[in-house]
Amino acid sequence: MSEKLKARKYNRREAVAGYLFISPWIIGFLIFTLGTMIYSLAISFSHFNLATNKMRPGGLSNYRALLDDPKIASSLANTLFYAVLAVPLEICFALFLAILLNRVRRGAGFFRTVFYLPRMTPAVATAAIFFLLLNGNTGAINRGLRVFGIEGPQWLVDPAWVRPSIVMMTLWGVSGTMVIFLAALKNVPKDLYEVAALDGAGPVRQFFRITLPMISGAVFFNVIILTIAAFQVFDQAYLLFWRDQNNVAPESSLFYAVYLFQQAFRQFNFGFAAAMAWVLFVILLILTFIQVRIGNRFVYYEGER
Repeated sequence: MSEKLKARKYNRREAVAGYLFISPWIIGFLIFTLGTMIYSLAISFSHFNLATNKMRPGGLSNYRALLDDPKIASSLANTLFYAVLAVPLEICFALFLAILLNRVRRGAGFFRTVFYLPRMTPAVATAAIFFLLLNGNTGAINRGLRVFGIEGPQWLVDPAWVRPSIVMMTLWGVSGTMVIFLAALKNVPKDLYEVAALDGAGPVRQFFRITLPMISGAVFFNVIILTIAAFQVFDQAYLLFWRDQNNVAPESSLFYAVYLFQQAFRQFNFGFAAAMAWVLFVILLILTFIQVRIGNRFVYYEGER
């Protein structure tokens, strides 16, 4: 048997073994992701009520209903406002924490664990904590502001402060983004800083001329991921404002994903909810495409000249 034939059989066995190892993921993806996406697309062109379990063709009626529903426009506006406010703050705050941790020498493991713990806190517990912190009358945040003579707003009641309060709750779990930045900072060559210091560059100039360009790939990745997550924000708004159906929640807290949930699991209007989901998918696809086209102009990839 020739060496080429032996190598071909060996490569075939390796390929079969590899596919067998990843087959659980492939099967799960085909059934629970791709299959459900195709099914939801079919449902979006029908009138399907989960309570009665009846389905009838609807054509484009669900998509036309999206244009006639004023809550679609308002929930999209609330979601966009949240994304524009939350994503830059998350990027800046996570990068700031990563830079602090990158400078720690003694007890670095301890501080990294402490900084990451909020990420492990269950969403319900986090919502309960911030419900107490953001109470306009007795909350700890407004009490702290009163010490400096500042009268804090009604975070959970005033429509102008509802979305910023949800952003504050989001920043609590920013440690996942921080870890990515910390890994990127560890890969920045120390020699660059030494040469820059010899040339008289200060910390600020080193940050903008060395650190930021060298970790631009991580920044680019986090911006895309956080943007997608921001347009799907649900837990924070739902747990703070919409969990109790008897309470009247501010209109500014109605995000797109919350309204989708209401249509699907409270009104049982699955056809309309599926149409909402596909509109959101198209919006995120367009935003990601724009970010990739713009971001590639500013991202530094190692090996490029």
